[in-house]
Amino acid sequence: MHPNASKKPSLYQQLLALPEGLTGEIINGQLRTQPRPGWAHILASSRLGADIEGPYGRGRGGPGGWWIIDEPEVHFVLDRAVLVPDIAGWRKERMPSPPQGHKISIVPDWVCEIVSPSTKSTDREEKAPMYAHYGVKFAWLVDPKAYTLEAYALADGSWRPLGVFRDDDMVSVAPFDAIDIRLSELWA
Repeated sequence: MHPNASKKPSLYQQLLALPEGLTGEIINGQLRTQPRPGWAHILASSRLGADIEGPYGRGRGGPGGWWIIDEPEVHFVLDRAVLVPDIAGWRKERMPSPPQGHKISIVPDWVCEIVSPSTKSTDREEKAPMYAHYGVKFAWLVDPKAYTLEAYALADGSWRPLGVFRDDDMVSVAPFDAIDIRLSELWA
């Protein structure tokens, strides 16, 4: 190869070059993109994040001690295994202060994916196993079309179901079991 020949950009460089309006992740060695989510997805994510942030992020009516963040760029392997959960949380005892920049290399304690028809198989079949592999302790899958919240805890490297909650259920489940979340408020 000639020394002046252009080198193919890395997957992460390609991710950074994505046009506005696309979210990129590097999953199992492949760059994956998706457009910005629709209204039902955004509403469920925003409301769930708000329900958790007050008591857990700020300690308002709850125990505090967490960072609750929308769409963080989590680098499980720097620039090579990069996921963007819809919401993620870190216990402040593990991450006392926010990292500098947008690349977060500390494994979250909890992730939540808001599934949609276009992301459902990726969230379940590719991202969930990666979260388990890298040691995320809790994962929730929220489906605003099916009106469900599935909660899982990591046990011996795989996901153990904590419960499936539906419709108008009142949810109190780990790691946020000090509060009640009314599911119907996520779908309104």
